[in-house]
Amino acid sequence: MDWSTGWLGFAAGLLISVATAPVGVSGAVFLLPVQVSVLAVPSPAVTPTNLLYNVVAGPGALFRYWRAGRLGGPLTRLLIAGTLPGVILGALIRVFAVPGPRVFRLLVAALLLPLGLWLWLRTIRPAPAHDPRPLSPRATRTLALAVGVVGGIYGIGGGSLLGPILAGRGTPVATVAPAALASTFVTSIVGAVTYALLALTATGDVAPNWFLGLACGAGGLLGGYLGARLQPRLPETALRLLLAALATGVGLLYAAQVLR
Repeated sequence: MDWSTGWLGFAAGLLISVATAPVGVSGAVFLLPVQVSVLAVPSPAVTPTNLLYNVVAGPGALFRYWRAGRLGGPLTRLLIAGTLPGVILGALIRVFAVPGPRVFRLLVAALLLPLGLWLWLRTIRPAPAHDPRPLSPRATRTLALAVGVVGGIYGIGGGSLLGPILAGRGTPVATVAPAALASTFVTSIVGAVTYALLALTATGDVAPNWFLGLACGAGGLLGGYLGARLQPRLPETALRLLLAALATGVGLLYAAQVLR
């Protein structure tokens, strides 16, 4: 792994996180195809490498949200309580059951395409009455558990899945973003440690690519701080539309890969 590849990873992490941090998405879901197709990270090592990116990149946006007094709260605790056990289960499934990337891409496309379009429609044409209530604590924890499993298998940040659902159910994006990023950061630490331990006994490329994960994470650290600083300057409608665009864009990307 040469320095040019490291600089490419740094630039990818920087650009992606600037766009995704304002809506609570770590950017790992966008970084995954870059690592596989451009940076040639083997599977399943790409998953812990993506988790390592989340660990390094996360503090940038979280520090900014903490300085603004918007980090913590009941939503953060609910998401962490669900995603922590989920990411461990997902790591075990990834190493020993090895789900194929085609299934993952199909799953992400089937989830994010309708979610993104639904959130976009609800933003530009809000319902006059009977707006959906935010999810109950139990439903939120169950959703976080499922997202944690997916994150443990594929190394993506949970914000890309949690954000559109929670925002579409009535939770402000300004509340969702710091909670989703905090959950992603904590669970990525646990997931990366789990993969490091599994690498001691499992065969194949299980351990993360440390150099590339740190390079992408360094870019994400800077970009996440800049993105979180940008968020208060964006109105709620713009944040919801950005989240909808990201969800739809990722869904289209993976749908195109499946069809190809």
